[in-house]
Amino acid sequence: MIEFRAMQESDIAQVCAIENANYPFPWSKILFTDALHSSKRCISMLQAGELVGYGILSFVVGEAELLNISIAPSAQGQGLGRQLLQHLVLLSESSGNTTLFLEVRESNAPARHLYESEGFNEIGLRKGYYPVPGGRENAILMALPLSL
Repeated sequence: MIEFRAMQESDIAQVCAIENANYPFPWSKILFTDALHSSKRCISMLQAGELVGYGILSFVVGEAELLNISIAPSAQGQGLGRQLLQHLVLLSESSGNTTLFLEVRESNAPARHLYESEGFNEIGLRKGYYPVPGGRENAILMALPLSL
């Protein structure tokens, strides 16, 4: 059974473990803690009571931005990323936003495919946005119009 809830302080260690397992340049514990204590929407995804994913949204003047989304490596390949994304889209929409934006690494074909299959469109490019070993990588900007 899948459950979504507001991220709690006690989730931060597991969130950081997932983040560190998935990304060569992960968010730090302090970034997650700061997000939790700000106006950002921090969502934990649980499967059978175990934290398996999370998402962080920012809402500003009718626009939402997906700042971070991740599924634990052990839980990938089960469609949980899609379920989490759909939940975050609904949360963005029900909070009165008209568009949901995100950035994705140019090399992250699986994530780009997921976003496109959920209706996101490429709207731009940020050159050299993400760090990579020995350099920088472009970010693809994507947007999803939300129906109110």
